[in-house]
Amino acid sequence: MENNGYDWRKMSDVAIAEKIAVFIKHTRLELNKTQNDLAFEAGITRRTLTAIESGKKNLNVITLIQILRALNSLHVLDGLKVTTQISPLQLAKLEQEKRKRATSVKQENKKPKSDW
Repeated sequence: MENNGYDWRKMSDVAIAEKIAVFIKHTRLELNKTQNDLAFEAGITRRTLTAIESGKKNLNVITLIQILRALNSLHVLDGLKVTTQISPLQLAKLEQEKRKRATSVKQENKKPKSDW
């Protein structure tokens, strides 16, 4: 879900679940899919989808993923991407370990090979 002005930290779990339900229903309607169609594509029952959209059923993670996949909306999970950051000290250490010069090739290796 993109930055839409919600302060997710201040919202209760129930309020967040309601926003997810609204997103699912809105996206389903934008794609002109019936509840039957979406439920079938997500591998859940229409009754389950109806309960989720109305906020009457708790949504587990697997079901959410199935619904988002059926809505072609897995991109909303992009905010969960884990990125590793290197501390300035680790970066400095890596820079020190980098090769500064190339080693020269020994003269022996440059001699032409003899056919003898």
